[in-house]
Amino acid sequence: MVYKFLPAFAVFLFSFLPIESKKIAPVYAAYTATPTLAMKIQSIYTSLDAKEYNLPQFESFSNALIGFYQLKEKGLIEKNILTIVDFSLSSNVKRLWVIDLTTNAVLFNTLVAHGRNTGEEFANSFSNQAESFKSSLGFYTTAEVYNGKHGMSLKLDGLEKGINDNARERAVVIHGADYVSDTFIKGNKRLGRSQGCPAVPVEMNDKIINVIKNKSCLYIYHSFRNHQVNLKLIS
Repeated sequence: MVYKFLPAFAVFLFSFLPIESKKIAPVYAAYTATPTLAMKIQSIYTSLDAKEYNLPQFESFSNALIGFYQLKEKGLIEKNILTIVDFSLSSNVKRLWVIDLTTNAVLFNTLVAHGRNTGEEFANSFSNQAESFKSSLGFYTTAEVYNGKHGMSLKLDGLEKGINDNARERAVVIHGADYVSDTFIKGNKRLGRSQGCPAVPVEMNDKIINVIKNKSCLYIYHSFRNHQVNLKLIS
């Protein structure tokens, strides 16, 4: 869904507030799409080659693509690879997509874990704080690969101030985990959970990391955020 905001109307409303009430956080430009861009997004979505996979929901894809274009224009990402994680979906379904925007093809669609304090089967609480063991929403750029206790892992840099910019400090990374599997779901009625990392199945880990590493865009979505929250990029 595309949202349009009317700055002039907002200024008009704020002019009637008491002086003390005006001491609030700055207002930032929210995600918007012109009619032309909205049509382009719809065209890309309908032309996606999903292969044997399901497509992401249109709203998560639309928000992801709008942010992707902004980040690409600012030079914060380099690859035409977009990874979408939809944490509004059950953890028991495949809710991570890797999409090649050059060929409009879905490369991967797989399970992905959320943080242990973010929720049980469904994600409902998020944090940017260290030791919260919660996931963080928003836009990330993928960074360097390293070998850690989970094997090949991929560092992430959160691009939204106050939303996910502590990702590197918190060691929020993509890695494989044996609790991200259909077998775990069958035994526990839900997917396993991480300490805040978007963990993926062990057998998919290296394949995904090798495609998305080094300055591609990762977007973690939830429908309740709905991107009336604004893209306050790290300078």
